[in-house]
Amino acid sequence: MKMTPRREDARTVYSTELGRVCPDCGRPIDACACRKKPAAAAGDGNVRVRLEKKGRGGKAVSLVSGLPLAEEDLRKLAAELKKRCGAGGAVKDGQIEIQGDHRDTLVAALLALGYRAKKAGG
Repeated sequence: MKMTPRREDARTVYSTELGRVCPDCGRPIDACACRKKPAAAAGDGNVRVRLEKKGRGGKAVSLVSGLPLAEEDLRKLAAELKKRCGAGGAVKDGQIEIQGDHRDTLVAALLALGYRAKKAGG
């Protein structure tokens, strides 16, 4: 069997040892540094705090969106806001979710931290 020489532009995209591999840096996708981009700044610079009940079994959740922070900084801010509200929550899709209706508390806390925060929705 004749082996063909490897092309210079060929790259590994999957390895049984590592799983999916980044085509740019050659590291596993989970450890790839070149694809992790900081979160883009919100369109108008305002941080919006709104209440959402739909799709949550009637439970209210306060959503904080528009924060120009990277994922790690967003998690740190979420932990601080959860402590201030005395409630649980999570970071999902670049938004902070705090269980319950804590819009007034969240807006006051974000204003104290220097963000342009406002209540959104009805």
